[in-house]
Amino acid sequence: LPSGILRENVQCFIGNGVVLSTVDLLQEITFLEERGVPVRDNLYISAACPLILPSHIALDQARELVRGENKIGTTGRGIGPAYEDKVARRGLRLGDLLRADLCAERLDALGEYHNFMLTSYYQAAPVDVDALKENILEWAEALGPMIGDVAGALGDKVTEGQSFLFEGAQGALLDIDHGTYPFVTSSNTGAGNASVGSGVGPAIFDTVLGIVKAYTTRVGNGPFPTELFDDTGARLADKGQEFGATTGRPRRCGWFDAVSVRRACQLNGINSLCVTKLDVLDGLDEIKICLAYRIEGEEVENSLMDAAALEAVEPVYESVPGWHESTVGHREAESLPASARRYLDRLSELVGVPIDIISTGPGRNETIVRRHPLAR
Repeated sequence: LPSGILRENVQCFIGNGVVLSTVDLLQEITFLEERGVPVRDNLYISAACPLILPSHIALDQARELVRGENKIGTTGRGIGPAYEDKVARRGLRLGDLLRADLCAERLDALGEYHNFMLTSYYQAAPVDVDALKENILEWAEALGPMIGDVAGALGDKVTEGQSFLFEGAQGALLDIDHGTYPFVTSSNTGAGNASVGSGVGPAIFDTVLGIVKAYTTRVGNGPFPTELFDDTGARLADKGQEFGATTGRPRRCGWFDAVSVRRACQLNGINSLCVTKLDVLDGLDEIKICLAYRIEGEEVENSLMDAAALEAVEPVYESVPGWHESTVGHREAESLPASARRYLDRLSELVGVPIDIISTGPGRNETIVRRHPLAR
């Protein structure tokens, strides 16, 4: 669910760019409705959203198991196989739930293909297609009133002069085209996909806000030049509660990588940054920032998208003083420790983008807003 669902007078949309797990969506809806949040009154879901089925999850997990040590490190939630079926034009979409006979026919064909792959290629157990058909009828009844033409609805609101905030997931360098391939997700995660994934024209976007931690983390496998394997890395993971939001998997932690953040800013046309978890760095005597990569004795300041090449680079660090005063809950930049302010200024200088927002704790109010990024 979009985070805006918790705010009154906000209309929320899930666009066609989202592969949708109906099971997880309905669990979230039920959880919030039991706590008084009127989700169904304020949520509109694109009929073009591809569906994640139990067979997608089974395929995802079977594939990772077969890869062994060469696994990608996916969440195992069926996302990749769902996107594959979308591109192969054999997948089910949310709107198909509203046409029961056609949906059942297509599900038979898709289930036959999925079970062939599971049993014959991966030597895994098949899924029960008949049971899935019963689930689909339940999904259609529960979600039907919220399904519609999101692109058309957004287009009408553009004409009315309404304001929008597009919310994306996944790191910029997990992009299927521009990320550290093959250790990437199955979709485009850049800001430009907000247009394609919702159905609005790109000319309506006024600004792009990048979200980055005061250090670096990565979930799953893949290159990570600044990764820390020492007590400092463990300290960051523990203090920052670095576990995947949906899977609970531990995140790998390392120093801030200005090379990769510069690349992310370039790829997304980022106008300003929100730096989160500054308070996790409290208490460190020294903090390092990766300025460049060293490759075969030569320093480069541009990020490499080739995963094999990134595995071989050596980070070039600049050390800066840490701070021992607490930054937790600060609401004004001027009240931060001097070393923390200098650290943030240095990050901004290195990536070439101003820092508009600083998060100093997990609470909604533990935020410093230097400049409101949407006030422009």
